[in-house]
Amino acid sequence: MQHNSSFGMPQSRFNIIYYADQYHNDIVSTFNTPGDSLKKLDSYADLFEMVSKLSVYELDVSILLEVQPGMANDAFALVDSLKKNWLSRNLVVIFLLTEKDSAIARQAFAVRVHDCYFPAIAFADVKLRLQFLSAYRILNEQLKNLPEEPLQQYKTPFLKRFFDLSVSITALLLLSPFFLMIAILIKLDSKGPVFYTSKRVGTGYKIFDFYKFRSMKANADKEVEALKATTANQYGDSAFFKMKDDPRVTKLGNFLRNSSIDELPQLFNVVKGDMSIVGNRPLPLYEAEQLTTNEWSMRFLGPAGITGLWQIIKRGKSDMSDRERKKLDNFYTKKFSIWLDLKIIFMTIPVLFQKEKV
Repeated sequence: MQHNSSFGMPQSRFNIIYYADQYHNDIVSTFNTPGDSLKKLDSYADLFEMVSKLSVYELDVSILLEVQPGMANDAFALVDSLKKNWLSRNLVVIFLLTEKDSAIARQAFAVRVHDCYFPAIAFADVKLRLQFLSAYRILNEQLKNLPEEPLQQYKTPFLKRFFDLSVSITALLLLSPFFLMIAILIKLDSKGPVFYTSKRVGTGYKIFDFYKFRSMKANADKEVEALKATTANQYGDSAFFKMKDDPRVTKLGNFLRNSSIDELPQLFNVVKGDMSIVGNRPLPLYEAEQLTTNEWSMRFLGPAGITGLWQIIKRGKSDMSDRERKKLDNFYTKKFSIWLDLKIIFMTIPVLFQKEKV
């Protein structure tokens, strides 16, 4: 696998060994970037034999295992064999189930399989997940040489989760009549669904469905690439894209966005555990896949949230550089606490009444 010489991070190059029948074509079409290495094996036994022959200099591989009905025991036996070998025990292993089976998924995570996907599998999500896991492995090795303790993959502290659930459930109960009124207004204003759902990348590069009240015309996502080619980016030369006076926004959508009412359905994401009330903003896929340096990867090691330091310090400002965003995200990743969360929440309230479009 090739690495960025400046930061030591992957440049979307993959070295993959896999066993697959049903998903073979999906894997080949997904990992077809020049520089990628794909090796298909005909059985779990062949895969283990090949891994066993790898030298210490060839352990940058990731393993994709298709798990068909009746093959779970063989898959777990393979994982057990890999974990017992000191050379292969830290290799990235991902299960690709051909049928949904929660019991297999629970067992997979219990034996430290890195991820487990059910059908229908979005292989673009698998690719992003592999990218993060490869980046995290290198980043963690680098941090071991620093005087500080290495960063660990984020797990929601009990107090933060309790706070998130208390606030989000209470808010949803109190706001339910308001939600109904907004839903009616959206339906009267323009054609399309009440809620807008998109794929976002959050903690640990986990991809989830992100909810908002729809503030744009239907199918607005399909116009992003064309607009990027013809419209100035509010954030300048940045991986993040936003435009002023977005032509896709509806009349009601302008009000919903300026008042931040469109963000309220993310309370459902908090209840589901995708996000916290406070954290680093989850990013659209097309933005997240560009952030491959170790400095940017660090932001994904902390909680994703509805509000955060971006919102209270320079929300919507065109002069917010990538460096400033990076510093804010990484600061929160390292220093977040329930007291910092409360401070950010109280500072978010006046920001909601700003006049600037965001």
